[in-house]
Amino acid sequence: MKKLSLLAGVLSLAAPLAFAQTSTWIPDKAHSGVDFSILHLSLSKVRGHFGNIGGSIVMNDADISKSTVNVTIDVTSIDTGVSQRDSDLKGPNFFDAAQFPTATFVSTSVAKSGGGLTITGNLTLHGVTKPVTLNVEGPTGPVQGMDKKQHQGFSGTTTISRTAFGIAAKFPSAVVGDDVQLTFDLDVAKQ
Repeated sequence: MKKLSLLAGVLSLAAPLAFAQTSTWIPDKAHSGVDFSILHLSLSKVRGHFGNIGGSIVMNDADISKSTVNVTIDVTSIDTGVSQRDSDLKGPNFFDAAQFPTATFVSTSVAKSGGGLTITGNLTLHGVTKPVTLNVEGPTGPVQGMDKKQHQGFSGTTTISRTAFGIAAKFPSAVVGDDVQLTFDLDVAKQ
């Protein structure tokens, strides 16, 4: 009986340590975003920005490869610097933001890679889910932000096919390139 009591005591002390190994980090909306670039008329790249980013990163402090990433992108926040183009991109020929107002990235694996990370996951965009791999610089920090919380930074890149996600399917790649370069820049605050 004493052994069971001792074991129960040890487990009750170890339980808080197990919980302490993870921390939750939320994107700082003022300093996070997703940028994209795509070839236009086979001549030059058009660049844009999604500025309303949500979600969370659950960081395993003992083993980063056991961490998870869940990012939500507000598609209606698209900004290319040209309001008419932004309206067109939100419309049914491109993102169809009325029907698909958000995009999400949910990690399936996190691995150390050189000085950064490789994060594989599922990107859901325009109602279509496809696996993608982000090559990530970071985490950088942590540093204390003006909100008195610890902040870390991540910058991840990937390239996707717009036609694989059913975006602008009516347009040939000579008009709107197929490859879209994405850059996720996240400043995340510890909760």
